[in-house]
This record gives sequence, C-alpha cells and structure tokens, in this order.
Amino acid sequence: MRLFRAALLLGVAAALPALAGAQAAPPHVAGDARTESVKPIDFTTRTLANGLRVYAIRDTTTPNVSVQVWYDVGSKDDPKGRSGFAHMFEHLMFKATRNLVPEQMDRLTEDVGGYNNASTADDYTNYFEVVPANHLQRLLFAEADRMAALVVEPKSFASERDVVKEELRQRTLAQPYGKLFSIYYPKLAYSVHPYARPGIGSLEELESAGIDDVRAFHATYYRPDNAVLVVSGNFDPAQLDRWVDDYFAGIKRPANPIPRVTVQEPERTQAVTRTVYEPNTPLPAVLISYHIPPERSADTPALMVLNAILSAGESSRLYADLVYRDQLAQSASTFLDTKQATGNLVAYAMLASGKTALEGETALRREMARLRDTPVTAVELAEAKNELLTSALKQRETAEGKASLIANGVIIDGDPHAADRQIAAVQAVTIADVQRVARAYLKDQQSATIRYLPDSARPADRREPPITLAPTVRMAALTPPADIPVVTPAPEGQRILPPAPGPAIAPTLPRPVTVTLPNGLRVVTVERHELPLVTASLVALGGAATDPAGKAGASSLSAELMTKGTTTRSATQIARAVESLGGSIASSASNDGSSIDLTVPAGQADTAMTILADVAMHPTFAQGEIDRARAQSIDGLNVAMKDPAQLSAMVANRVVYGARAYGQPLSGTPDSLRKLTRADLAAAYARSWQPGQATLLLVGDVTPAQARILAERHLGGWRSTGAMASSTTRSAEPAFPAPRVIVVDMPDAGQAGVVVARPGIRRADDRYYPLQVANTVLGGGFSSRLNQEIRIKRGLAYGAGSSVLAARDIGLISARTQTKNPSAAEVVDLIEAEMRKLGTAPVPAEELATRQAVLVGGFGRTIETTDGVADILASYTLQGVPLEELGRYIPHVQAVDPMAVQRVAASELDPNAASIVVVGDARQFLPALRQAHPQVEVIPATQVHLDTPGLK
Repeated sequence: MRLFRAALLLGVAAALPALAGAQAAPPHVAGDARTESVKPIDFTTRTLANGLRVYAIRDTTTPNVSVQVWYDVGSKDDPKGRSGFAHMFEHLMFKATRNLVPEQMDRLTEDVGGYNNASTADDYTNYFEVVPANHLQRLLFAEADRMAALVVEPKSFASERDVVKEELRQRTLAQPYGKLFSIYYPKLAYSVHPYARPGIGSLEELESAGIDDVRAFHATYYRPDNAVLVVSGNFDPAQLDRWVDDYFAGIKRPANPIPRVTVQEPERTQAVTRTVYEPNTPLPAVLISYHIPPERSADTPALMVLNAILSAGESSRLYADLVYRDQLAQSASTFLDTKQATGNLVAYAMLASGKTALEGETALRREMARLRDTPVTAVELAEAKNELLTSALKQRETAEGKASLIANGVIIDGDPHAADRQIAAVQAVTIADVQRVARAYLKDQQSATIRYLPDSARPADRREPPITLAPTVRMAALTPPADIPVVTPAPEGQRILPPAPGPAIAPTLPRPVTVTLPNGLRVVTVERHELPLVTASLVALGGAATDPAGKAGASSLSAELMTKGTTTRSATQIARAVESLGGSIASSASNDGSSIDLTVPAGQADTAMTILADVAMHPTFAQGEIDRARAQSIDGLNVAMKDPAQLSAMVANRVVYGARAYGQPLSGTPDSLRKLTRADLAAAYARSWQPGQATLLLVGDVTPAQARILAERHLGGWRSTGAMASSTTRSAEPAFPAPRVIVVDMPDAGQAGVVVARPGIRRADDRYYPLQVANTVLGGGFSSRLNQEIRIKRGLAYGAGSSVLAARDIGLISARTQTKNPSAAEVVDLIEAEMRKLGTAPVPAEELATRQAVLVGGFGRTIETTDGVADILASYTLQGVPLEELGRYIPHVQAVDPMAVQRVAASELDPNAASIVVVGDARQFLPALRQAHPQVEVIPATQVHLDTPGLK
C-alpha cells in the first residue's frame, strides 16, 4: 500500500416487532443456515474502442463517489533482476504527469475531503480514490492523464525508491514475523511460478534498477487495454459516459501484445520443510501452505467455507482447539490467498510461551487431517455460511467496497459477477463438498512448512538450508515497445488544468433518537435501512483510568473475560451462539470505559441481544478462564514489545503521563497481569457495568420503537449494584512529569520508532476543534507538513503523522514515524521544527481549507457504515460529549480560523513541553541525538519496565 489496502435476493428475515407487547422473534437455531442471500451489485458496463473496460455502479444515497483503476499487472510480472517494479509503479503513479505536478493527486482527493491509496498484489496494481461526488470529473481527468502521460524522471524515481526501502524496513524487517509472511512464505510456496518473488522486491534489485527499465515497464503494461475503470457512487450515468469518453477514449492502444505469465506451477507431490532463525522473534511460529486452484475454480466457494470453519471467529477450529482448549498457541489462523493461477491456503500459529514450533506443526496437521477424514458438522457448515453472508453484506456498505468487488472479479476471475456468484454458490456448499476439497488440496505431501524460530535457538553445530528463490522459478522477460516516448511536464502556460468541481452534495447526517429506561439505561437508535445489518454497542463508563495503582490491565482483562463465560453459557457457547448468526462479539476496555460490540443481520438482532445481555449482566470470571486469558495477553505484550513502533508508543504514553491514571498501560504489563486476582477483575467489572452509567447503541436496519423493545426485553431487568465509576470521586491527579528524552536500545532493530509526545486537552475543552485542525495541518494525512518534510521531500520514512487523543481527562498529543536507524536523530529534529513552526504564524487560508476538508471528509466516510456511526457515538459517550455533537462536528471544524490554529498550536504543540522517545539500534543514532539532547537516557529494551513512571 502507498500509505500505512438473475437476482439473488430472496428476502431478509422479517423485521423486529415494532409495537410494545408484540411477540419475540423466534430464536435462531444453531445449525440452521439463513435463507436470505445477498442482493447482487447493480452495475452497467461498456468497453471503449481502445480496450478500456468501464463499470459503473450508481448509488444516490451517498454524497461520495469512488474511482478505481486496476491494471492487470502485478508482482508476478516483474522482470528478471527487477523485483519490486510493479510496486515501484504504485508509488511513481502519484508523481508528475504531463499536466499534473507531483502529489497533485493528493490535492485533488485528500485536500477536498476525500482520500486516495493504491496497492500491489501478485496479479494487479490498483489505484482508488473516494471523493465528494462533485469532484468526479476532476478525478477522471487525473486518472486518464497518469495512464497516458506519466512523467518518469530521475529525481522522483530516486526519492520514491528511498521511500520503498523504508516501507520494506517497516513492514518486513522491523516487525516480528515480517519476513515469515512477506519473504519466506512465497519463496517456499512456489518452485516455478514467479509468484515466488516477494512483491516489495529487494533492496539490492531496487538499487540496481535504471530509469530506462522503469519507462519500459510502464510503456509495456500501463495501457487502456490492460486496465479496468470502476466508478461507484452518486453520479449521473449519461454525464459519466461523456466524461469517460472525453478523457479516456483518446488514449492510444499500443500495437504490441501485452506479455503474459503462462507458467503453470506443478502439483507438489512431496512435502517440503524449512527451519529459519531470525532475530526479533519473541515466540516460535509455524506456517504451512497448500496449493489451491485459481480463484475462478468451481471449488473456491467450498474452500471459502472450509477456511471459515478453520478460523472465522472464536468458535472456529483453530481458535477453539489450539488457542483456547490446548493453550498451545497465542494466535492461530488461516487465509485463502487466491490468485489468477495457483494460490494457497495458508495455516499458521504463533506458539504460546514454552511451546515449540514442532508442537504447533503437529496440531495444524492434525486439524487438516480431521477435515480430510471426518465430515464437518451441520452446525459448523451453517455457521460458516452465515459468517460469509454477513461479510458479504459489510463489503457492500460503501461505494468503495462495491467497486473493489467488481474490479477484483474482472482482474482475478475474468467475471465482474464473481463476488455475487461466489456468495450464491456458498449457499449450495455441502458437507461432502468441504470434505472433498480438503482431501483434494490439504494432503500432507502437498504441504510447504516453515518453522520460524528465534535466532537464539539456532544450534551451534548445525546449519539449516536457507529459504531462497528456487533456481527453477521462471521470471518474466520484458520486451518493451521499440519506441518508448519520454514524457516531460508541459511547459508553463501549456499545462491543462483539472476541471472545476461541480455543485456540492450535502451528506445526510445520522439522527440519534434517545430514550432512557426506568433502570437508567440510555438507549440510542440510528436508523440505516440500506442493508439488513444492525450494529449493537453497549458502552459503560469506568475503564482503565479507574484501575488502582499497580493493577494495570484490570479493566482490560475484565472486559475481555466478559465474553468468556456467564452463569448459563461457556466461552465456547457464547462464541458459537453469536457466530452461528453470522455475527461476532467482542468486549474491550479503553481508558474511560468498556464496551461490548456485535454486528449481525437485522433479522437476528433479537437473538443476538439475548447473548449480549447475558454477557453484560452475568459474567462469571472463572479462574481457568482468567489464567488462560492472562497467559495469552502476556504473550501478546511480549510480541508487541519487540516491535519498535509499538514499544515507542507504549514508552511515550508512560513518560508523558507518569503516575497519572492514563499512565498505566491500558492492557497492563507482564508483571501487573501476573498479580491480578479474580477479586481485582470482579471489582473492575462492578465499577463499570451498571445500567445507570451505560448506553445501548443500535445502528442500522432497526427503528427506535424496535430498539426500545429490544432494550426492555433484554436489559430492562438489569439493576445497579455498588458504587458507579461515574459517581466515584477520583483522587486528585498528580502533576504531569517533566519532559524526558528516552532511547530504548534494541540492537539490530530493522528500523527506529520515533515519537515526540506531550500532554494535550480534554475532549470537552473549547479548544478541541482548533487543536484537531492544527493537528491535521501538522500530521493528518499524506499532505500534512510532517509527511511532506519527512517522506515526500527526503524519503526518510514510509509515512509520518500526528494525532490528538482527547479523552474525558487530559489526553495525549503525539507525532510519530519510523525511519532507518541512522536517520532517527534527523527525524526528531524535523518533527520538533514543524511542531514549533505551527505556533509562530497563521496557517495560510488555502492550506487551512484543505485540512478542514480532510477532517470533514473522514467524518463523512466514517458515518457511511453502521459500525462507524456506533464508534463515533460510543466515543462521545465515554468522553462526556453530548450525542448532538454528531450534527455539530462539521460546522465546528469549518468555523476554525487561522488565528485560532496559531494560538492553540503555540500553547499545545510546543515541543519544549514534549518528551522524545526513540526505540531502535542506538549505536546508529545515539551520538547525533545526544548532540541536540545531551540529557538523553538510554535503557536497554530488555530492561524497560512500564509498571513504573521511571521505566526502570
């Protein structure tokens, strides 16, 4: 990714009763597959004379439009010795064209309240934007210009190559298990097909590439007859056709044929196993891949069901057996990596502490054998189908989601109806089908296994064969056209400017309807009837800020355990009950409260609320569940603390807050979690979960009358017990500690995590909106000042940004990035300089308008989905903000003026009040950092103690 990627409708189950006293909907019976299906995506299509395929999906309920261009070229097409070229073009396409200056795509999207991004896969490279619908013509102009007239010149090529290197370091070298998935898995999975090469390429091959190579690749593949254009959202169909003709029809179709990879990966008949040892590996891991047919295969729906049975939700086989029952793995899952040609089903497990990769491999193979040898149950089959149906509905909530489904179907399956066809076929999958595909594709002799171990476990007397690209892999030979034009920017005065935007379309803002039950529970409904989905979120005040000193993680672990057993249901029964409806349930805590969240088809809302209410009112906190969850949390923390970015954020939070309530780590620490007792967790639950300080949010295909019936039926009998967090007077908070400069030394870290952070304000503070706008100028989005200075101008990072966490109490302001270790000190200086600069002069009016548009546009996209609306309202509830803020957000943002930004930046973004945290290989940056910050403290990563403000 460029930044941090015949009608089927049979009718949905009847709506909930709308009148008081109506009978409850009949409960869903586990083992029953739902009878409704997914409405097909309604689109029109045509092909231009130059070969460009155009798909249009009209939706007048949104004020936005999504424009997507997918090219039928991916990492498999990278020429020999030039791995990473397809991905490199993903970056270069945002530079100059004949008529667009570098980064103008961001001006046309992000700066008007939209966004853009891109991704590279093995089979395609795609570019996608979402903008207010009145900017559609401008985006079509821009996409056509970069298809026909991309400027490839040395300066942009060199800068983006540096950015790609930082992306490789960030995604692959710095993160635990980064090499496992992005390097070793594809190399071992293929012996002949170029899918074997990692898509991001290698530092060496990127460095050796020349400008002529790049131009040849673009001339070969970036052409109209190798592209798919999808427009989805609010537009006039006739006008769209005219614009497409105006901008795309004149692009020349080259005469030379498009090179195609025709290699067929042979069937693997003998298992292959490799063991690798890597630093920064906190827990052993194992990954097993099995070849599966191309996505267009008739077996794909059965494989989708099989995959869901293995790993969709907590009632899935891998979670239930490896993670929950046997406590063998900290996490375990599978994914279908389907492609134009041979793909893979991939199963993996990160082992629990004290467990071995061999034990994990044995357990994964046992699960595959079980699928081959024993038919799955009717309950499992129905649950998997229902989960896939709900997933399909959620994919269709937005214009962007629908466009992606169409484009992916065209490129990968050769069929724009592929997504509709597959989800319809899923309903016909039988138990015998699942066993048949398991027997066909999951044989032991067809497996490729990677045992991934910490470097410290490497035997001194034995050398393992490395996982390298097989010499038999057949790579593409690039034969570019004989005459490759060199495109240059149009001379000043001859540049064609993008067309002006059309009349704006105002968004339809959600309207919360609120009632309060006699027991004090507030019930909030937001109606959204476009799709048969309902998101329910039960939110209660309290949270980690109420955890006593030394009890860090009590609220977080207590919230997690609420779904792990009630007086009438076990953890497995809870998961099975919700997931059989096609939904999922999760409970979690924040600093200011806790929540239980689920999304289900509307017809299953009544049954789902039965489970949500049971979880909220009757958790048992069984000791066995506490021990299991505690062990998993400790393992998860140990993994996170091996990631420079995650550890730098944890340390910065502790350093800024010190002994204040928000200073204790939300999820606890390994030491604090070990000390928590059942009484501590029960007390944390009692502080939060009282009806008088709780709010039930119901968003989606539900009316206020139906919502009240649901709430009264399932939560009306809930009664308060004990003191409530909202009425408990918290002792006076200590002062914020003095700023510090901390270096956490992580030798051989693949990258340095950099954070500059300081105290902020409360969410209810009048300065909230000016500060949000100021933060967006500083580090909100690709066009922000931090990203401009650190990534775009200097290529020092994959991305740089900042955030304002404004909570019920004083929140946190932080700027952050990741960079190669030698440039860490330089990046700190750049961040401090930009923070300081913002308070010294008013923001230019044009820049201010673009940053306000970023906030307004992001808000608008969030409220397009049911869970997005629920998330906003839940945040308001916990932050002590009236729900009416939903309707005031946009005018408040737009009312901020340049002087307000300067004032709040001078007081709240001044880096003199900020602490600096750098986590990385200190020997590569400490001398330079010490020159500017002689007071720097150095702490070895193995000795960081987040339990105390001193960190030692």
